[in-house]
Amino acid sequence: MKPLIRIGTRGSRLALWQANHVAALLGAHATAEIVEIRTAGDQVRDVPLSQIGGEGVFTKEIQRAVLEKRVDVAVHSLKDLPTVAVAGLVLAAVPPRGPAGDVFVSQRHRSFDGLPQGAVVATSSLRRRAQLLHRRPDLNVVNIRGNVETRLQKLIDEKLDALVLAQAGLERLGLADAITEVLDPSWMFPAVGQGALGLECRADDERTRDIVHLLDDPATHQAVLAERSLMRTLQGGCQVPIGAISHLADQTLHLRGVVLDVRGQRRIEGEVAGPIDQAERLGEELARNLVARGAAELLRDR
Repeated sequence: MKPLIRIGTRGSRLALWQANHVAALLGAHATAEIVEIRTAGDQVRDVPLSQIGGEGVFTKEIQRAVLEKRVDVAVHSLKDLPTVAVAGLVLAAVPPRGPAGDVFVSQRHRSFDGLPQGAVVATSSLRRRAQLLHRRPDLNVVNIRGNVETRLQKLIDEKLDALVLAQAGLERLGLADAITEVLDPSWMFPAVGQGALGLECRADDERTRDIVHLLDDPATHQAVLAERSLMRTLQGGCQVPIGAISHLADQTLHLRGVVLDVRGQRRIEGEVAGPIDQAERLGEELARNLVARGAAELLRDR
């Protein structure tokens, strides 16, 4: 008889897709049961994320459920998971990554560069906002909350010119047809961990850790460790203007990072490369490089 593994997840359609995806991957090794958990980020939807508790607004309640043994594994969008580890928990696996980029969604305009002056573009992310304004300071970038489907409806109801969303979320929900343009990652850096899932277990639960680890993709895991090390060393979080891009070539990990001020007026980029087994050191090295060039000042300027 297969062991039972209880999966803790948020209740949005995207979060449930992610949890069911993990359950399907676990199917050969365990019987999975999905447990929905309501988070602070789900309960408060009428104010910007940066104003409702900062780090962990989509993860704390699920992590608590794991620690209290109400569930065995938490499935997170890794871009939402704070980089400071919670005592008693471990990131047991990172499955293969989906698309990491951001996309432009519009029913009025064919491309981001084709937006008219003063166009209204909506996003919930300070990272996206800063990068949008750096490239197009003429835009009116407004805050938007809600799940993916809610935001797509607001695009119509509120007569917005465009949205900027994560490519992975739209594709996972079967909404790829809504994508007008995939934004160039040379100027729109993704969030740390974007497109990747993080599977978190109790550190002392060897049975669950061993089973969940079977889903781990080592290349993806090392890439996100480098990105998360960059953010942790910068003492940033998912609600600050930090972006990262990583890729692996011939066992060499390449990591690029960017830091902006919240108004998008100043932007500092950097890049490092090195052995894949030194992922966290590479993230720290890039962070120090960015700090030496003024990144800490930008992050303090809120």
